[in-house]
Amino acid sequence: MSDLRLVRWGGAEARTRLTAAVVVAGTVVAGLGVRALAGGDFAKYAGDALYTVLVYGLVVLAAPRVRPVTAAGIALAVSWIVEFAQLSGVPAELSRHSALARLVLGSTFNAPDLFWYAAGAGTALLVHAAGRAWRNGSRETMGDAGR
Repeated sequence: MSDLRLVRWGGAEARTRLTAAVVVAGTVVAGLGVRALAGGDFAKYAGDALYTVLVYGLVVLAAPRVRPVTAAGIALAVSWIVEFAQLSGVPAELSRHSALARLVLGSTFNAPDLFWYAAGAGTALLVHAAGRAWRNGSRETMGDAGR
């Protein structure tokens, strides 16, 4: 009977990873779409929020049992670390030589970005917690899903 579990994609962790992979891919598409179709501040700040959602998705992909609050904290910390690293000039130098580095590291520190990273982390946390609550039905309330 244990072979049947393999056919079922390994259970909840595998389903969570699959969902996270879809979210990661969708977030990349959304980010590139916003960048291509919109301009100005909307595209910039939407991109900031989506950057953190992408990091959140990668955290869940790597650790499918992670609690939403923990995933949000990690995603926000990574986003803020990258933003503050821009004060050093290293990301700007790397960005001059690589389009990928420009997308991942940016180049110039911008304090309002910090807010939009938090907005992305908060949105991802709420969606993740709601998904857990929905999946678990009455066994878990929205408040419990974030822990």
